[in-house]
Amino acid sequence: MTIAVGDKLPDVKLVKATADGIDAVQSAEYFAGKRVALFSVPGAFTPTCSAKHLPGFVQKADEIRAKGIDEIACTAVNDPFVMKAWGAAAGSADVTMLADGNGDFAKALGLTMDGTGFGLGIRGQRFAMVVNDGTVEQIHVEAPGDFKVSSAEYVLENL
Repeated sequence: MTIAVGDKLPDVKLVKATADGIDAVQSAEYFAGKRVALFSVPGAFTPTCSAKHLPGFVQKADEIRAKGIDEIACTAVNDPFVMKAWGAAAGSADVTMLADGNGDFAKALGLTMDGTGFGLGIRGQRFAMVVNDGTVEQIHVEAPGDFKVSSAEYVLENL
C-alpha cells in the first residue's frame, strides 16, 4: 500500500549525513514538530537527480522556507557516505541528506521502483511530499521517467 495524504509516516531508521559525519535518526523523531519538504530521488549522482532535482531545491530553498517549511530534506536508497558526498558536491547546505541505505523507508512508504534492468537494484521512486509533524500533507509521485510533480518549482506552487 502506498502512503497517502493524511497518513503518518512509518517509523524507520534513516541516516542523516552532516558536515561532521553521519547520525542515525528515527523518521518519527526527525519529522516530529516541524513541516518538512521531502523529496526522493532514485539515486545520488544520477543524471536527472544531479542536473535538476537536487539543484532545484537548493536554488528555491529560501522561497520554500518562506512558505512555512522548516526544513528541506532529500532521501535516496544510497549509503550515507554517498549522500554526504553528493550533498557537498551539489552545494546543498540548505538540504538535509537522508540516506535510506537498505530501502526500508521507501518500502514502508510503498514507493519503491525496480531498477535492476539498469543495474541499480530496488530504489525509491522519484517523489516529493510535504510532511507536517509526521503526517503527509501533500504527496506528488512521478510517473516512470518523468520529472514534473516532484520538482522544487511544483512543490513551491502547491505550498
